Amino acid sequence: MRIPTNDTMMQYFEWYLPNDGLWWKRCAAKAGNLAELGVTQVWLPPAYKGTCQADVGYGVYDMYDLGEFDQKGTVRTKYGTKAEYLEAIRAFHDAGIGVFADIVLNHRMGGDATEEVTAVTDSPEDRNRQIGGEQRVKVWSKFTFPGRKGRYSRFTWDHRHFTGTDWDENTRVQDRIFRFTGKRWDPDVDPEHGNFDYLMGMNVDMDNPEVVRETQKWLKWYLRQTGVDGLRLDAVKHISFPFYRELLSDLRRTTGRRWPAVGEYWSGDVERLLYYLDMVEDEMSLFDVALHYSFFDVSQGRRSLGHVFEDTLVERRPERAVTFVDNHDTQDGQSLESFVEDWFKPLAYALVLLRREGVPCVFYSDYYGNPVRNTPMVPNLGKLIKLRHRYAYGEQADFDAGEHALGWVRRGDDLHPNSGMAVVMSDDAPVALPMSLGAAHAGEVFHDALGNCPEPVTLDENGAAEFRAGGRSVSVWVREGAFEDLVVNE
Repeated sequence: MRIPTNDTMMQYFEWYLPNDGLWWKRCAAKAGNLAELGVTQVWLPPAYKGTCQADVGYGVYDMYDLGEFDQKGTVRTKYGTKAEYLEAIRAFHDAGIGVFADIVLNHRMGGDATEEVTAVTDSPEDRNRQIGGEQRVKVWSKFTFPGRKGRYSRFTWDHRHFTGTDWDENTRVQDRIFRFTGKRWDPDVDPEHGNFDYLMGMNVDMDNPEVVRETQKWLKWYLRQTGVDGLRLDAVKHISFPFYRELLSDLRRTTGRRWPAVGEYWSGDVERLLYYLDMVEDEMSLFDVALHYSFFDVSQGRRSLGHVFEDTLVERRPERAVTFVDNHDTQDGQSLESFVEDWFKPLAYALVLLRREGVPCVFYSDYYGNPVRNTPMVPNLGKLIKLRHRYAYGEQADFDAGEHALGWVRRGDDLHPNSGMAVVMSDDAPVALPMSLGAAHAGEVFHDALGNCPEPVTLDENGAAEFRAGGRSVSVWVREGAFEDLVVNE
């Protein structure tokens, strides 16, 4: 019998990776270490050709080119070649790790030729308000993929397949949004800026039946080519809400497989996240952006730890929450910069990794550090991942710890030897919190696996003890046998 284990995803990339074409090889080399640590899923960066070799993957040019054709001045992508990408996926599979592919459908960039089209100008602040009449603009809307020469698909793109753009080659001004004559912004999108259908580049028209058919065809091709196990869906708030419901439903119906998917709906308003889940009829999970901003606010002193879960997806709909602390968009220097302060990172990771609710996603730079941005690795993050994998099982019970502290226990189960733990943390002064793991643990000796409180505690006849944590710190108390088994091989 296969013993069930907790799922843990790792976002295995960040924005500032070197453009040396070796990333897929590095992924393959690390697969075994990640599996031993307890990572069960990896989210890899967009694998298709972008606007140039250094493109992180979100400036999408040709989704059929996975590093195989000489286009945009390069055969390989920033991360390597198609063959190396497929080998990395095989290495993860051999290690027992599932692979999530980053799917970016909202826009295209780096067109091969321009077209003269008629467009009106909409306000960038309120896209429902037209501020300029019809005019002729020259836009980069022709995507013919000359390097690929029709391999895999003969579909080419022109202005009919897009709704608008923000660049007129005639005037070379990029401070307005052009909506092509006869087109509309999809109404079922996020209401930021009045209507947030348009994000960047050439905005793909999801109302065009040719686009829908080609997208369905491409996605099935991609899954067959790569053998990935799940989908990370980029920028879902900018695409007509019914689109992914219908795309995923078609994919699952025609393939006979329930493909897991997690969407990026970037909003700190949990009501918008819940509304979107209702609109797509729970066809996907969502990253808990509301929880990320709660972590950021606690780290900045704008919210107390006792309220950290209020108005978050993991509180309101935990079965659809993928929890995270930071990602490539929240890093220093990025458009959504909101990097959680270093002191709070260990506490935040304990909150996503050691509780029962949600599936946690660990950020690459938090685990390895980031010398480019001079950000350190999160202390004890490897231990926290391993603690989740081996010991964070059984009934969960929360204990009242006041405004500035949290405490809970996991009481363990019979399937996972030495499982069970007590977790205490504070965003202010040191704390000592009475908690009970139950009579089954009576007399056991518990140690702080993170080493922040060096003195062990012995549980009484009811399995209770006073568990401590230092100021602005976290301690994870585990049995002696578990404590001795927490070596992390990175």
